[in-house]
Amino acid sequence: MAIIMDGNGRWAVRQGLHRRQGHRHGFGRLPDIIAAGAGLGLSWLSFYCWSTENWNRPVAEQYCVLGLIRRFVREQLPTWQSAGIRFAWAGRRERIGPHLRAELSRAEEATAGNDGLTVCLCVDYGGRVELTNAVREIARESAAGRLDPETSLDEHIQAHLYRPDMPDVDLLIRTSGEQRTSNFLTWQTTYAEMLFPPVLWPDFTPQDLSEAIHTYAERDRRFGALPPIRSTPA
Repeated sequence: MAIIMDGNGRWAVRQGLHRRQGHRHGFGRLPDIIAAGAGLGLSWLSFYCWSTENWNRPVAEQYCVLGLIRRFVREQLPTWQSAGIRFAWAGRRERIGPHLRAELSRAEEATAGNDGLTVCLCVDYGGRVELTNAVREIARESAAGRLDPETSLDEHIQAHLYRPDMPDVDLLIRTSGEQRTSNFLTWQTTYAEMLFPPVLWPDFTPQDLSEAIHTYAERDRRFGALPPIRSTPA
């Protein structure tokens, strides 16, 4: 499952608060959702925390959100360790500050041996950038004679993504009712079911998560095939 945590700013405005308060409440929602996801038996749960386009936001908001990511990971690491949760990070690693980069890397290393739910934070992430970088690396390897272009290109692309071990997304949720994917997990969501609940992210609850999974379970996923033919009763 993957979640676009949308609506923090609008939630704050409706409460008469500054946008920064909306982001703080949004990150405060994460521990309950992660715990609920682990309890529901999810294997991967990815969150869109900071996109490649978010650098266009005001500098004060950049510092706020990136600081909240760092604080969240640092504070949650003991909980993830005790619960057997594995932490992963998807995104560009060179642009974010060294302190946040070190915090994310430390959490990855500390939880690498855990075999429970994988929580993936997508930080400085963009689907097009991810695919462009993958294709660029494939071209370099092919030109250097290290890659046979006749072999499966799908496998080569997967191997060069930020997280080659990330499975395809089954269900993508975007809160706030906005109905677009905003350059999130472009490769991994090819056949994902999508839900766009109107609730703003700071109000999204474990009950909302459970209901989303129930809705997903009722859908008929055919991956381009025809539905099974049912015999006509005699």
